[in-house]
Amino acid sequence: MDEADVARRLAQLRDVLAAGATRGPVAICAVTKGFGADAVRIAARLGCDAVGENYAQEAIAKLAAVEGVRPPVHFIGRLQSNKVKSLAGVVDVWQSVDREALVDEIAKRAPSAGIYVQVNATGESDKGGCDTTVAPQLVRRATENGLAVLGLMTVGPTDLDLARTRSAFGTVRRLADDLGLPGCSMGMSDDLRIALEEGSTMVRIGTALFGPRA
Repeated sequence: MDEADVARRLAQLRDVLAAGATRGPVAICAVTKGFGADAVRIAARLGCDAVGENYAQEAIAKLAAVEGVRPPVHFIGRLQSNKVKSLAGVVDVWQSVDREALVDEIAKRAPSAGIYVQVNATGESDKGGCDTTVAPQLVRRATENGLAVLGLMTVGPTDLDLARTRSAFGTVRRLADDLGLPGCSMGMSDDLRIALEEGSTMVRIGTALFGPRA
């Protein structure tokens, strides 16, 4: 992986964020899933706000190979409750919290951890996330269990339909506002600009930074 290429792409991304942000500074979660430990090291050297991992075993093995300072690690993939124990010493922020059992397990294994409640605003059965009507209950349960609810997280529609994407992101932003949550983790490489227009405060970017995965 060529660090100069990543630095160039990151500079371009920061320009896009600066021009398009509607809710203040937008954090960059560099999605390192599918890339080696070098991607984490480069993200750290270039000042990314966080790195994102989707798979428990990959994250544990990869981060064990990273020495020294690294960015906060966000777990952004669908998560089984039985994986929380093994990830608790590695993950700093849990972005895919979508059910009570997961809230309870994180509170047990990683007390006071930061979380995002994941909302499924597209209605697609293959996506993680709770229904919008359930999100307030999960936020309340997490807070009562001592977790720090940083905001809501969502994934746009798979077909990238512009109207559906805007609707989903707008729904999640309004819900976050109603719940008094400042954070909205939404937007990836293909729907970045719509996410910014709808009030994203964190984007999750992988291939647009690191290039295609093997």
